[in-house]
Amino acid sequence: MGTAMNPLDLHRLGRLGFGGAGIGNLYRAIPDGEALATVLAAWDAGVRYFDTAPHYGLGLSEQRLGAVLRDKPRDEFVISTKVGRLLEPNPAGGRDSEGFDVPATTRRVWDFSEAGIRRSIEESLERLGLSHVDIVYLHDPDVHDLQAGITQGLPALEKLRSEGLVSAIGVGTNSAEAALECIEAADLDLVMLAGRYTLLEQPDVPLLERCVARRTGVVSVGAYNSGLLARPEVPDDAHYNYGQAPAAVLERARALAAICREFGVELPTAALQFPLRHPAVVNVTAGATSPEQMATNAERMYQPVPEELWVALEGLER
Repeated sequence: MGTAMNPLDLHRLGRLGFGGAGIGNLYRAIPDGEALATVLAAWDAGVRYFDTAPHYGLGLSEQRLGAVLRDKPRDEFVISTKVGRLLEPNPAGGRDSEGFDVPATTRRVWDFSEAGIRRSIEESLERLGLSHVDIVYLHDPDVHDLQAGITQGLPALEKLRSEGLVSAIGVGTNSAEAALECIEAADLDLVMLAGRYTLLEQPDVPLLERCVARRTGVVSVGAYNSGLLARPEVPDDAHYNYGQAPAAVLERARALAAICREFGVELPTAALQFPLRHPAVVNVTAGATSPEQMATNAERMYQPVPEELWVALEGLER
């Protein structure tokens, strides 16, 4: 395990980050060439923050991301990966059962111990082909065992940071409540919050306010809420939280889209930029599975949005 620069200047993340789940074959397989071209498109668009995890395609995302980034100047980009799931050999084989279209040559095993976390980072570095990662997140502690995450995983990450092996540590979760517990229990640099602070919905707990008070940055992911806000017009079969969107949620998304149209802005553009309006949010990270999709994300992030639109949308925020 190499030595990271310490500490991390969160401004280096930039406005837009690249999320690596899609290039891990989330929901569907994409060819190696398409995946690598997508990462290159992110680089060409000026993206310098890249996020991945062993969970994404049983290591495939890390391998593909590293194949591109290891040829770039190491001091010009920031990369994060996650710990909490080790990949063990899987004699049973078959296909992955957790949403990624990959062969199940390995299986995920939860491990929040210090030894497990150190091993996870070493194995991630091997897949990435890099000497160090800048940021390590504890992945989905609320899904496995939140208390074990708080009492074992987060102290282990604090220790790694104190040793200079990573520049920044955090937690990655879909739960604002779990994220709040974690930032109160540990000195975290970052929270990666998926789908819980978006144009569509804002958390019922004071997570972002506490992040500001504790100087913990928020990386917002899932800004499109599983695709619900990803198109200018919201279709009947739109997804939300990885399933079919309920009627009430569709109605709300369409109301947001209608307000955006009044101001000449497309819904996905507003959705991508919205989280950055909160002072806690330091970056919005979005996935892509093609160079065209990546280029569109980058274009949307930097399109001008009139202040009057945000004022009009405030009435529908919750």
